[in-house]
Amino acid sequence: MAVKTIADLGDLRGKRVLVRSDFNVPLDGQTITDDGRIRASLPTLTALVDAGAKVVVTAHLGRPKGEPDAKYSLAPVAQRLGELLGQDVALADDVVGASATATVAALGEGRVALLENVRFDARETSKVDAEREELAGELAALADAFVSDGFGVVHRKQASVYDVAKLLPAAAGLLVLKEVESLSKATESPERPYAVVLGGSKVSDKLGVIANLLTKADKILVGGGMVFTFLKAQGHSVGSSLLEEDQVETVKGYLATAAENGVEIVLPTDIVAAESFAADAPHTTVAADAIPDGTMGLDIGPESAQQFADTLLDCRTIVWNGPMGVFEFDAFAGGTRAVAQGMIDATAQGAFSIVGGGDSAAAVRLLGFDEDGFSHISTGGGASLEFLEGKELPGLAVLGA
Repeated sequence: MAVKTIADLGDLRGKRVLVRSDFNVPLDGQTITDDGRIRASLPTLTALVDAGAKVVVTAHLGRPKGEPDAKYSLAPVAQRLGELLGQDVALADDVVGASATATVAALGEGRVALLENVRFDARETSKVDAEREELAGELAALADAFVSDGFGVVHRKQASVYDVAKLLPAAAGLLVLKEVESLSKATESPERPYAVVLGGSKVSDKLGVIANLLTKADKILVGGGMVFTFLKAQGHSVGSSLLEEDQVETVKGYLATAAENGVEIVLPTDIVAAESFAADAPHTTVAADAIPDGTMGLDIGPESAQQFADTLLDCRTIVWNGPMGVFEFDAFAGGTRAVAQGMIDATAQGAFSIVGGGDSAAAVRLLGFDEDGFSHISTGGGASLEFLEGKELPGLAVLGA
């Protein structure tokens, strides 16, 4: 996929450059608990600073209801971004109003300012084109060029992602370019064997990508809450585990298609189960095809964790999207930990590995793994999935060269 780059924008010294970043970081009150997405934005912002641009960043945080909400303010982000850039980052107290205008007007060359949470303006996510275009016009009035660097939102047709790119000279940032290059390696001509590890809670979240991978991957390893729908489709009892009953027939179709295409579906043989969803819940390891009534699976078992890791060690391209269990609880983090380590070991042997954003990326950091052990850690869970699904992403298409 050919997209315009920052180099295509020419000399940016003294120019106002609007950058759409993804600063949707987890917060504990006003404390950022994982600054991975902020750090991922630094190469692009630093390049623009070094070019002498006046950098105006717009981003979202959380899901405010189209109006200002203090708990979703980007103030903690401005503070952390300033620390990482080594300069004060001014924060406008509105999206495109008087404060935004004054903040941008006061910017010097090589300085960075941040506009308040763009989702404080309901027009950002409006389904009405004219409303989004109106906000995009007001954002465009603050800048001379646009750089799209929030990969986590390029699958959305939103004002600050899509519409503004049609109003200004526009280019992809370094993060977006890196994401496209890395994910393309897994979609266009992956080195084989090609394995995809899928987890997370719901099959329904990944229907499109599963269907697409059944024609592309060599092995699909399934864990997380979604595995119980697969086990049910095979006729097994899943106790009180998370189950999407309405997807059982769909999954039966996937299993049949996989068999027809020679794609190996690897399911766990054992499960760590408990009677309640709690960090300190008493738990036991049970056979995956015999989960007792009244108990719920909260992780793949140790035998399965080893099997998954061993399978990955033999692969040359690996994509992982979704944890194997409730990794936030130490008792149910074993499967996710094993997959991460298996990917690191495979990468050390020359495999190309992608952690597909979202909860998987959070798990890597929470469990203390070295991010450099993976070939690429995506910043966009949903965007990564849609890219792997083969969908056209509006925020990328609008940047076409």
